Amino acid sequence: MAFETREKVLEKILEEKKPNCPHCGQEMNLWEVPPFNVGDGLGWGVPFLYLCFNDECSLYSQGWDHIAENYAHKASYRCMNYPGTEQFEIMPVYSDMGGKAQIIDEQALAEKEILKEATKKGFSVLADCYVAKDGPAILHILTDSTEPARVRLKAAEMIGDIGELEAIEPIVHLNFGNDLLQKAVDEAIKKIHKGAGQGMQALWPGSRRRLASQQLSHSAEREIHLNAYGIVMRNQTEFE
Repeated sequence: MAFETREKVLEKILEEKKPNCPHCGQEMNLWEVPPFNVGDGLGWGVPFLYLCFNDECSLYSQGWDHIAENYAHKASYRCMNYPGTEQFEIMPVYSDMGGKAQIIDEQALAEKEILKEATKKGFSVLADCYVAKDGPAILHILTDSTEPARVRLKAAEMIGDIGELEAIEPIVHLNFGNDLLQKAVDEAIKKIHKGAGQGMQALWPGSRRRLASQQLSHSAEREIHLNAYGIVMRNQTEFE
């Protein structure tokens, strides 16, 4: 038996027409079932439901008095529907804000999908830049505030791995406005400095040999010139 993921279930629900509340006629809101279910404690067996959040709905507006008179509790009801069915039930709420945190806003969903695609694209671009050792391109992504935060964090990590000293100046005084990203950038700068220091130490013995060789060459050349000058001077003295 195949089980559908929450994402697949949500995708199917979003393709369907939203039901209207049978008590007030208003279009119902898609609602995500919380990890802990309210009601009878057994759960509804689905990850999403439709709820009516119209505060003028008769079920909700009259529910306060009904529960207070019959059960001596402060609560009311919201109309509930199982997606893809004509099954409507009621769900108790204990304040006017009850359940509203789980409302799925379609605009927020669209923005979440855009962010997901932008993050996926950003990681792909960064992977190509890392392979090509393209530090400037990675630096551009790191400093671009329109890039997703996760992409910029990865860029900070990469610039610390392959960045050269020139990469420090554009970011050392930049305020990234995000503590996690700022910390990643600070760590990257430390790595660049450390890498540059190790590189100089690795090159130093060879540089020292080259400098010694150059000094020796200059000394030999100077000695030759001096000797030549001395010969000339001696020759000049002999002829005087």
